Amino acid sequence: MPAETWLPAAALAVEACVGYPRALYARIAHPVVWIGKLIELLERRWNNPARSDAVRRTLGMVTMLIVAGNAGAIGYAIQLGARQFPFGMIIVVLLATMGLAQRSLYTHVRDVLRPLARDDLPAAREAVSKIVGRDTTQLTPSGVAAAAVESLAESFNDGIVAPVFWLAVGGLPGLFAYKALNTADSLIGHREPRWRAFGWASARADDLANFVPARLAGLLIVAAGGGGLRVMMRDAPRHASPNAGWPEAAMAGALGVELGGATTYDGVMHERPLFGVGRRPDCDDLRRALQIYLEACALLWTLALALAAGAVLWPH
Repeated sequence: MPAETWLPAAALAVEACVGYPRALYARIAHPVVWIGKLIELLERRWNNPARSDAVRRTLGMVTMLIVAGNAGAIGYAIQLGARQFPFGMIIVVLLATMGLAQRSLYTHVRDVLRPLARDDLPAAREAVSKIVGRDTTQLTPSGVAAAAVESLAESFNDGIVAPVFWLAVGGLPGLFAYKALNTADSLIGHREPRWRAFGWASARADDLANFVPARLAGLLIVAAGGGGLRVMMRDAPRHASPNAGWPEAAMAGALGVELGGATTYDGVMHERPLFGVGRRPDCDDLRRALQIYLEACALLWTLALALAAGAVLWPH
């Protein structure tokens, strides 16, 4: 099934204007929550420590295929059915917006910037705790700014560029399957003993799905920030993830600051690689990062519009 080439541009525009319909999700929950419940159900039933790693790895692979396959099949059925109705593709666009996070990501990071700018450190720590997994109660103002910048850069790929990429490649099925893989990786794709075998397939599939989008996200940040390519190419491979380092290193280079480094999760100190050189970020850098983010989103819009225009000018 060929993806409607105008779908990414339409979904980006609608999501930027409307964002998440919170009243609807308060009643039925976001589809990612449904995916998460299915993953948790299968994990409880199949990830038995008494089983060998080989069996758990196989069952984890089956879990990944069930979750992503069902998500893609639902997307296929919806998009195929929508073609039978005059305004059915409007529904497809609205459903596609559920996989994007332009507006919500901007709002969450702006909510960190506002208290940080007025020197309200407790409120800034509380706001940043909603978008990062690290411990935030002891963060300095610079630590809060760094956490917000790093989350903004990484989520630019996971929440925007990668979903748009797979929406462009595979329409609604591609988007739904990607969100399912990404959710599975978040829930079970960990290296701790409980998940190492069972979550292996989900982690590897998510790495593969993000390989191209992460590098595209990094290039968009470099282009929007007017620099940082050298830092991105040098420092991105240092990240433990094959993909997360690209947008993060690109943002460090664009801002001319140092990101990464040691931080605390659940009371345990974790050493992380450093990205970029120079001073640690401050409130002004976070403000600049938000501006780069908006400009990078605008560049992504341009690519989506070019894709739609190309399909009109050079139809198959």
